Amino acid sequence: MSVVTGALGSLGPKLLQLLHGEYKLQKGVRKQVESLSRELDSIYPFLHKVSDVPWDQLDEQVKLWAREVREASYDMEDIIDTFLVRVDGGKNNSDSSSLKLAMTKLGELFSKAKARRDIAAKIKDITKRLEEVANNRQKYKLDEIMCKPLAATSTIDPRLKAMYKEVTQLIGVDKSSDELMSLLNQSQQDHDASDKKMKMVSVVGVGGLGKTTLARAVYDKLKPQYDCGAFISIGRDHDLVKVFKDILFHLDSENHKDIHNTERGVELLIHQLR
Repeated sequence: MSVVTGALGSLGPKLLQLLHGEYKLQKGVRKQVESLSRELDSIYPFLHKVSDVPWDQLDEQVKLWAREVREASYDMEDIIDTFLVRVDGGKNNSDSSSLKLAMTKLGELFSKAKARRDIAAKIKDITKRLEEVANNRQKYKLDEIMCKPLAATSTIDPRLKAMYKEVTQLIGVDKSSDELMSLLNQSQQDHDASDKKMKMVSVVGVGGLGKTTLARAVYDKLKPQYDCGAFISIGRDHDLVKVFKDILFHLDSENHKDIHNTERGVELLIHQLR
């Protein structure tokens, strides 16, 4: 089901956490978060119904819509997690120096203020995006399509198809994820337990093909096999220090919850990752 629903199932509790008084969201942002929560409540039952149907038996328009919901859910989860980390980090500062403690607290105030401004803009964007997704569900009458036999609705509306550069990537996501998992697991089959090496598989292609969605689907499937894991999005112009901090946080959020509020060089972060 996670291949269809993405991170949608975990977003509800995280949105409620955002509404907690301690995060001191601006009034307008709180309303947007509440609106997001209501929108998710209306989308999830329909998406759950979609997930109950075998992927190859779904109408193509429904598949395209499900992909948009899934990718939006991952983006929302990243936005919320980043905000929670930046605001929660550094709460248990045990530095005994009053001056250092005061400077740390001052830095935290500025950091949290910026985090609240950042999330206000991002929540506004993601709210607009989710509203468009919800409107597309009505516009293309997806509820009616789900009630009809597959053969009666086999043609993709060209307006919906135009939203994506490559339809086959969505249609073949399950097959592609199985192939990718096979490549990743091959090292375990080919080597003894004492001779396991890091396995790297690259997913390449032009923008809009769903590479991130495919990678996330594989990550969600394989994660239960490991004690810990991290799914990190890295842009073309990335900050290496931030990347390492994100990895450390996702690997062990309890011991590294203040990682984004500390000054650490690349060498030290690499040492911690080892």
